Amino acid sequence: MESHGTLSPASIEEARAAFEAAGPTAQRVVRETAKAMEFDREEYRERVTSAVVERVRNALFADRLAVRTGSRAEFESWVEDHPDYDVETIGSDDVDRVAWHAAPFAETALAATFQNEPEAAVETLRRQAFGRLYRPRFEGDGGENDGAEAAGGPDR
Repeated sequence: MESHGTLSPASIEEARAAFEAAGPTAQRVVRETAKAMEFDREEYRERVTSAVVERVRNALFADRLAVRTGSRAEFESWVEDHPDYDVETIGSDDVDRVAWHAAPFAETALAATFQNEPEAAVETLRRQAFGRLYRPRFEGDGGENDGAEAAGGPDR
């Protein structure tokens, strides 16, 4: 069994804090990318929206999520050891390997089956976990640092 990533928030508050902490990094990444693409101020204002910064923040947060990969037997053993968790599995029952993310605050685990591409399974699972377990709980928070205005423009 292998582990990928480190974020496995015990509470929704811990998850929200990690999500908010990704905001300033997302802003810097977008700003530096715009600089590398040689956006002037007008193009920056036109193209770098709060939605762009938000997508980067979502990706940065999801990329940190702890995911385990292992054999089906290892996964089934984990499920047996965590009887309080609801487990959703996507993919085929006819493959040998599983990637899974446990969200302790939701007592839910999402799993994706795979045969030969663990990196692709991990990335797919992270997107699914973010969309199903985290995003619905974060929506409407209105974080103070999620707008393009806070990103500062190309000269900052």
